[in-house]
Amino acid sequence: MNSIHLQQTLPQVFADRNSVTSDIWHQDLIFRKGEMYLIEAASGTGKSSLCSYIYGYRNDYQGIINFDETNIKAYSVKQWVDLRKHSLSMLFQDLRIFTELTALENVELALQICKNPMDAQEVMEDVGLGERLDNFPAQLSGGEQQRVSIARALAKNPKLLLCDEPTGALDYNTGKAILKLLQDTCREKGMTVILITHNSAIAPMADRVIKIKNGMVSEMIVNEHPVPVETIEW
Repeated sequence: MNSIHLQQTLPQVFADRNSVTSDIWHQDLIFRKGEMYLIEAASGTGKSSLCSYIYGYRNDYQGIINFDETNIKAYSVKQWVDLRKHSLSMLFQDLRIFTELTALENVELALQICKNPMDAQEVMEDVGLGERLDNFPAQLSGGEQQRVSIARALAKNPKLLLCDEPTGALDYNTGKAILKLLQDTCREKGMTVILITHNSAIAPMADRVIKIKNGMVSEMIVNEHPVPVETIEW
């Protein structure tokens, strides 16, 4: 998957409006392979809609969304299943980890369906859980559980990674380490990363920043020279 192309896309909820001024709705927008995109908005403003469309969870929109040259509305259920197995990965806010499995087993379970996964233990070490592999979720803090979810999403080695508030339950230093891991993986693996956050301070780390206000995308910023996460303070 080299590109995701939105063409004149508009959420159905806005269809009856006479005019919509936006840098993404009713525009042509391309998410390119190997770039990091940051979608910035306050909680509860509908910022997850775009990711829901791209992940195929919702199709209540006008216009076209293409993966490469294929309109995603044409995909069958089987095609969506295959895409989510091998090419797409999404980090959900509710984590969706299995309480009866250890931290490592939660990651390994997802990797059983992938074509080219990363090493589960190595990714667990990358997220700072190398000494918690055999712990069950009930034995982990909320932040540690979030890191298990992040490790599972990354270890699938997807072409596109969608992250909905990936550092919400993490302390400052751990959050910074996770963002660095996402940025490095994007660069090294050629992975497209779309990151949803309310933290405007981390915007300089992304190639492009999409700002959402009142449920509408109000601005798009292109960072010609994204900065390393470790140089950002907030």
